[in-house]
Amino acid sequence: MRKKIIAGNWKMNKNLEEGLALASEVVNIAKDEAPNDVTIVMCTPAIHLSQVSAMTADSANVFVGAQNMSEHESGAYTGDLAADMITSTGASYVIIGHSERREYHFETNEQLAARVKLALAKGLTPLFCCGESLEVREAGNHVEFVTNQLKESLYDFGAEDLKKVVIAYEPIWAIGTGVTASAEQAQDMHKSIRASLASNYSDAVAAEISILYGGSMKPTNAQELLGQPDVDGGLIGGASLKSRDFIDITKSY
Repeated sequence: MRKKIIAGNWKMNKNLEEGLALASEVVNIAKDEAPNDVTIVMCTPAIHLSQVSAMTADSANVFVGAQNMSEHESGAYTGDLAADMITSTGASYVIIGHSERREYHFETNEQLAARVKLALAKGLTPLFCCGESLEVREAGNHVEFVTNQLKESLYDFGAEDLKKVVIAYEPIWAIGTGVTASAEQAQDMHKSIRASLASNYSDAVAAEISILYGGSMKPTNAQELLGQPDVDGGLIGGASLKSRDFIDITKSY
């Protein structure tokens, strides 16, 4: 059985006090309402990691993740976040290769491969993001583009390591553009990603890897999206900033 995962990406939102209040709400509501078989991850700004991790220490299914990490273990990299720093806070997940990081900070597939390798070595679960722009989608090259991201960042890993990675598909063309991605379009891409995994590894390996949908999932569309056979969860942006919406998504399977 693949893990059902609902991961919230707070992005650059919430000061320390606001973030701790949100995390407390999520933990408390999840305790009473969230399904036990759904893994919940809050990917917070770095300032929250330690204290939010402490809040989730006694939870069976709520975890904490960072939004990015360096491919370097330590050194003169001002402003970067090392894997050891993340694990020292108690966080156990990390987003790698988010579309905003790729676009605004020009992160390459080669860099991301190094980060995934280091994250795995340090015991972190990478939430590896992939996805295509509107230009790529309209050209009809979206499957090739996304599978090439996987190939250049993930396919040098052995099967046992790859199975520790969670993949998150972001249809960049449908986020904040006014264009809506249908559940069928989400399923088609997730199916293509799984087929690529199977082709490069095996059907058994592909069947074990959770693929999350990162295209503006919210309570009103979560049930339809999560009902697709190859959509195993969501990487949630805006809705993760509202505890009620976030937990309602976990109840949509």
